[in-house]
Amino acid sequence: MNTKSPECWASDPLARGLRIEISTEHTLVLPFDQFVFSELESDGKEQRLKLTFATHEVVVHGVSLRRIETAMQRLELSHLARIPARYRPAIEDGQPFVREILVTDTKSKENAQE
Repeated sequence: MNTKSPECWASDPLARGLRIEISTEHTLVLPFDQFVFSELESDGKEQRLKLTFATHEVVVHGVSLRRIETAMQRLELSHLARIPARYRPAIEDGQPFVREILVTDTKSKENAQE
């Protein structure tokens, strides 16, 4: 029986970019040299972490996201994925849990505003 809790993120000091698993069929790798800033907001129960890159904006909804933000600050966040809600009880308290990841192409966003 596998007792390891599911992981929604990974850290690697040798990573050169962030691999985002948008779905099982769709992944995106954003290079660290395009990272602009991050912003973490909390509404008490859930957090929203925004990661802004030169070409994309990534918005992560979940809990205990500060560890993920810190890994990104150090440019060591190597993997990010959503975990289905049914696995939430298997996640230990204080461990990050990613409920949703939204990725927006900032170029298409700019074109829509013109």
